[in-house]
Amino acid sequence: MILRLLLAPVTGPFTGVTWIAEKILDQVEDQTDELETLQKQLLTLQLAFDMGDIPEEEFEEQEEELLLRIQSIQDERAAAERAEAEAADE
Repeated sequence: MILRLLLAPVTGPFTGVTWIAEKILDQVEDQTDELETLQKQLLTLQLAFDMGDIPEEEFEEQEEELLLRIQSIQDERAAAERAEAEAADE
């Protein structure tokens, strides 16, 4: 315990960066799962449209919604990667 307190000024920044990196990694993994699910939904939607199961208007509406959600996740991932790179540079 005393050794930990004495080394805190040296190990503190490293511990903080490690914790931040772990949180970012957890978030990216969650987003990856969600991203895969959305891509599968988009493929299913495309197949349903190709088979004639849904009208074109409904397809375009749902496709746009899925694409916007996918883009949002990709933007969040890019922001997290930039934050991680900035934390590593400091």
